[in-house]
Amino acid sequence: MELNLRGKTAFISGSTSGIGFATALTLLQEGASVIINGRNQEGINNALERLKSQFPQSNINGIAADFSNPKEVQLLIEKLPNIDILINNVGIYKSQTFFETTDDDWQNQMEVNLMSGVRLSRNLLPKMLERNWGRILFISSECASLVPEDLIAYSTTKASLLAISRGLAQLTKGKGVTVNTIIPGSTLTEGAVDFLEDVAEKENKTKEVVANDFFKEVRTSSLLQRFASVDEVASTITYYSSPLAAATNGAAIKIDGGSIGGIL
Repeated sequence: MELNLRGKTAFISGSTSGIGFATALTLLQEGASVIINGRNQEGINNALERLKSQFPQSNINGIAADFSNPKEVQLLIEKLPNIDILINNVGIYKSQTFFETTDDDWQNQMEVNLMSGVRLSRNLLPKMLERNWGRILFISSECASLVPEDLIAYSTTKASLLAISRGLAQLTKGKGVTVNTIIPGSTLTEGAVDFLEDVAEKENKTKEVVANDFFKEVRTSSLLQRFASVDEVASTITYYSSPLAAATNGAAIKIDGGSIGGIL
């Protein structure tokens, strides 16, 4: 399917690996120009090398910024050209009990997971409205609804994205701009692979057995009963970044393998 993304420029926060990196690949495949982001230049350079090896003729750039530092975020914003597609993907988490989670832990996750998208959208949305075209996507998580007991702070930030996304969508009425939230489920990112390998080593099991046990014992609500690939998530993100998705606005799109449940 031709998604009509040629000539569009996308910025993806937190995109040197995982879902963000896979999304950069799919956008490049569709002919978009892409600006990736990571916390340091070394990570960006490595990601750019991998992207350019597959798409040597494409327009690919990267800007380093640590989204826990508002000053670095402001410097990043000042470097950005006109952006047609903003994908608020960057996110961090810390697995710990509610009672162990300090104010600093809460603040750090709020800064990166929520305020990154707030600051970028506050700057880029007015320009999209002026040009009468744009896409903003917030990448949330199934944890926004499932709320694991060791990820309460993370889940809170991811739930907040649903509110900011819906609120911003209200500002686009009658315009060619949309704001939506993507809700991935358990996805086989590099971090998930590391987790599976660590558990496999500790419990003297294979990685495949650990993955199967996760869905039998932890994520029992999943209908997919496996981890989604980053490509499966990225392809959906790319579609909702395109002109073909013009009729979807203010929505929460689940790519959760059925784990959240419900009829909406």
